[in-house]
This record gives sequence, C-alpha cells and structure tokens, in this order.
Amino acid sequence: MKMQHNELTESIIYERIARFAKGEENKQTLLRLAREEYAHYQIWKSYSNKELKPNKRKIFWYSLMARILGFTFAVKLMERGEELAQEEYELLASEVEESTAIREQEEEHEKALLGMLDEERLQYVGSMVLGLNDALVELTGSLAGFTFAMQNTRLIALSGLIIGISATFSMASSEFLAARSEGRTDALKSCTYTGIAYLLTVIILIAPYLIFPTAQYIAALVCMLIAVVLIIAGFTYYISVAQDQPFKSHFLEMAVISIGVAVVSFVVGVLAKKLLGVDI
Repeated sequence: MKMQHNELTESIIYERIARFAKGEENKQTLLRLAREEYAHYQIWKSYSNKELKPNKRKIFWYSLMARILGFTFAVKLMERGEELAQEEYELLASEVEESTAIREQEEEHEKALLGMLDEERLQYVGSMVLGLNDALVELTGSLAGFTFAMQNTRLIALSGLIIGISATFSMASSEFLAARSEGRTDALKSCTYTGIAYLLTVIILIAPYLIFPTAQYIAALVCMLIAVVLIIAGFTYYISVAQDQPFKSHFLEMAVISIGVAVVSFVVGVLAKKLLGVDI
C-alpha cells in the first residue's frame, strides 16, 4: 500500500509539472512517466484491493518547487527518493512477480529523465556560478575588512552596498562582452543571470549590517559568515541534484575559499587601521 500510494502521488506530480514545462519533448516525456507511474499504481492496487488517495501535500510541494527552482531540480529530487525504494522492491520480489519489472522500469525513468530534460535556466548555471562565486569572495572579503576598520554597521553596510552595486554592473557587463566576443547570441541572457546572482548575494550579505545596531558589528559579521555558508550549501545542493554533481567536494571548495578570504581581509582591516592610524 505504501508503494501504491507513492506511485499514484508521483504520477499526478509528473502530470502537473508537464502542464507548465517548456518544450514539447519535455512535456511528452513527463506525461509518459506519469502514465507509467499510474500503471504501477494499478498493479499494486490489484494486490491491496484498495483505492487510495494521493498525497496532496507532496503534490503541492513538488509542483511549487518545480515552478520556483525548475522542473529539472524537482523531478530529479523526486527520483532520488525512488532510488531509496530499490531495497523495498527487492524485498517484495519474492511475493509480487511484477515488482522486478516495476523496479527495472523505475531505473529506466532515471535514464529517460537525464536524457530528456533541457531547461533554459540550467544552460546558464555557469553564469550564475560566476556571479555567485565572485560576489561571495569579493564582498565577504570587503565586509570582513570593513568590519574592524569602521566598527559601525551602518557605515559598513553603506560601503558594502556601493561596492556591491558597482561590482554587479561590472560583472554583468564583463559577462556580456565576453559572450559577445565569443560570438554567442545569448549574451544578454547570460549577463542577466550573472547580474541577478551577484545582486541577490549582495543583498543577503549586507542585510545583517542593516538589521543589527551600529555597535554590534561583530554579531553582524558572524551572521554574514553564516549566510555565506548557507548560500554555498543551498546553491551547491541545487547544482548537485540538477546536474548530478558531487555535493561535498564542491561545497568544501567554495566554503574554504570564501571564509579564507574573509579571514585574510579581516586581518588586513585590523592592520590597516593600526598602521594608518585612522579612527572612524
């Protein structure tokens, strides 16, 4: 009954996502998967002799995720759950003959999904990574350096905002010119993805300095560094699911670089204040 319930729910999720997925090939493949999942539901139903209702919460959650984060991410994340069910199929094989065929078809689902999904936003992951990495490294270092040099959250936020907005336009225009020099026709889209990723990172990292009182600059710095780790973890997880890349190695690499730059910049801020004798 657990397997039956899951197959019914996932068949509806595939059908819902197919309604707004772009590309006729994507739609048809998702609908095919929906039909196959429903056929599996009917097989389990022949053994349980019970009509079940789908998990509406799961349907809503994955449909929402597909709209916000893209159907590639949502569907592949759901397929990861099917990987965990492989052991259950093996346990049922001795009692239910069809379970082996269902398991093989579920494995085909993964191959079909990998081969058919072609989503625009994933074509520009490189541009988003460029904007995100550059913003994390550059702004984390700048804010850490400003924190001790200025010791005032409002001044730090002001300085970071000026640098962040200027750097956003700089990164976006550089990506545009680089794409044009390569003869690409998607230069505008590429620079837009880069700029958006950079700007969102700027807003998130500066937010703690706007929230905390002027004297609590250390608390703002700690929150900013926590935000850096969370951004890296979230984006790395997204890429690991959508593009089947390893999570741990990418996360550690980005985190070590960003936090390392922040530590060095903080030390630079301390030394610069002492050597220059500037007291703001």
